[in-house]
Amino acid sequence: MAQEKSMAIPEFLSKAELIKQGAEARVYRAEFLGKPTIVKERFPKRYRHPVLDEKLTHRRTVQEVRSILRCRRAGISAPIVYFVDYTSHCIFLEEIVGSSTVRDHIASTRQSDCSKELGWLAERVGQILAKMHEEDVVHGDLTTSNMLLRHQEDGESELFLIDFGLSYISALPEDKGVDLYVLEKAFLSTHPNTETLFKRLLKSYAAASKKSSAVIKKLDEVRLRGRKRSMVG
Repeated sequence: MAQEKSMAIPEFLSKAELIKQGAEARVYRAEFLGKPTIVKERFPKRYRHPVLDEKLTHRRTVQEVRSILRCRRAGISAPIVYFVDYTSHCIFLEEIVGSSTVRDHIASTRQSDCSKELGWLAERVGQILAKMHEEDVVHGDLTTSNMLLRHQEDGESELFLIDFGLSYISALPEDKGVDLYVLEKAFLSTHPNTETLFKRLLKSYAAASKKSSAVIKKLDEVRLRGRKRSMVG
């Protein structure tokens, strides 16, 4: 039965819309069981030994699904996992219909000079990342493009975390500090002159987590290492 499903997946994907291809995976838009769906397919890397490639790809698929499920159990908004095929390394995920990236939202809001709304957003991101780290989920690729905002009928906005492809489970403050450092670098390069906004995000993160002091300390250490590398060149 499982083999039949795996054989059917290439045919299914051939009819789906390819919306993105990266170094690790292809991302498709399709309909699955009558629902708008995003399918992530990890494809073989020809430069790696086939056995090693299979092991690494399987492990990353497992880690991604585990991270999403752990976040959802903790009440963090992330796409529903509809189906996983470990033979073809495909994950079928809920498409967050009617959403926009936090990256686009920040850019458009800054143009309209609604700083109060961005302050709320920074605080919300900080709270959600603190909750994620409390669950020992390290995202691995935190950017404002990997966060979605969906406005609801009651005027509230729901914030989703997406693309857990580089995620893993770790209780180490060092790993969580690096996670925040990756976000900081991406945030400040994508959205120039937002240092104050990012400080607000970190303040919210610190207030929301009992484990935050150790993580922020590691973030400061990682920043220092980053500056030293920049000076050395």
